[in-house]
Amino acid sequence: MKVMVIGRGGREHSLVQKLAESKQVSKVYAVPGNAGMEQVAERLQVEETDQDGLVQLAKEKEVDLTIVGPENPLLDGLVDHFQRNGLKVFGPSKEAALIEGSKHFAKQLMMKYDIPTADYQAFTDLDQAKAYILEKGAPIVVKADGLAAGKGVVVAETVSEALQAAEEMLKHGQFGDASKQIVVEEFLQGEEFSLMAFVSGKRVYPMIPAKDHKRAFEGDQGPNTGGMGAYAPVPIIPESSYDYAVASILQPTANALVEEGRPFTGILYAGLIETKSGPKVIEFNARFGDPETQVVLPLLENDIEQVFLDVLNGKNPELRWSSESCAGVVVASNGYPGDYQKGRPVPVIEGEGSVYTVHAGTEKSEDGYVSSGGRVLLVGAKEKDLPQALESVYEHLEMFEGKKDFYYRRDIGLSSVAAAKSYVK
Repeated sequence: MKVMVIGRGGREHSLVQKLAESKQVSKVYAVPGNAGMEQVAERLQVEETDQDGLVQLAKEKEVDLTIVGPENPLLDGLVDHFQRNGLKVFGPSKEAALIEGSKHFAKQLMMKYDIPTADYQAFTDLDQAKAYILEKGAPIVVKADGLAAGKGVVVAETVSEALQAAEEMLKHGQFGDASKQIVVEEFLQGEEFSLMAFVSGKRVYPMIPAKDHKRAFEGDQGPNTGGMGAYAPVPIIPESSYDYAVASILQPTANALVEEGRPFTGILYAGLIETKSGPKVIEFNARFGDPETQVVLPLLENDIEQVFLDVLNGKNPELRWSSESCAGVVVASNGYPGDYQKGRPVPVIEGEGSVYTVHAGTEKSEDGYVSSGGRVLLVGAKEKDLPQALESVYEHLEMFEGKKDFYYRRDIGLSSVAAAKSYVK
């Protein structure tokens, strides 16, 4: 089979790598891809927003299955466009993808169907938002309603910080159309984790949980990013909480979307937090998480092409998982998630043994690779347990020491495995 993966980030590179392992796949196209994907796929330069161009490309190359990676094309209705043209595609419709595209919609859905989440209010009026913040106090969370590349969330420790965040979003349009409406919600205390599932209508096939690290700096300090590292599975989350999250969050959400006339097919991602009263939803995404995908897919023992086909055909893919652990640490451009320079030489680590590299923001130059994005690459490792995986990753990251153009967090996974401190220099 010929498979096309739409997207250019680390999530898509991880998908491309996994598809290249499939015995059923003869050709993988990465559109538009990144430089790292060229090792296992053919890159074709069509933009993710060019719906007609992508459909034409799929027809010209006789693509058997297209997988849409990023959220923006999903919310623009790319899957619907492919289906109208008789092409097989994996991903949710525009209507189903709204669960990621509007935090207010997701909150309304959860409240209507009793899916556990934080209390909230949505606002378009700044004065009303400020009054609510003053009433509730801090800590409190302020979110842009729409897509903001993982940066539209402020966990405010003080009331003044929350008021400023609301003003930046509603008055000054910090995130453009995405922040014309904001969601202000209760701060939840606990351990966060991510749980993704293959979904087709009311059929839900959960993956193993992963733990993302959103903040830019060690100790979970600094601004929110698209993710600075991850590991899977998550030993600090008890199996009972995992079972509860599947039965009381993922399954009811899939059922609710069917009831609302928005049946979901694709990857449903739940960003969860383990509270004293059990897991609650922080956010939903309508696609694979990034960087969680980069540590979850290496542990999947199934042929992923067959998984996609089984899910599309309403068949249980009977997912099988390795007993090992994966850890991955993101190398980012200095200044990310704010302003940063592109075109900086990247010392790329070739995977050896258990270590692998996933590119996110790289392009080719005469002398090798250069940076083209905020998150540049992820160095990952699959080992028998999390401490060993962290040791392998951090050993290989030493080549970035002294490289002022880049930075990475040195504490990924340490909240879960205190013993891993001895592996981090």
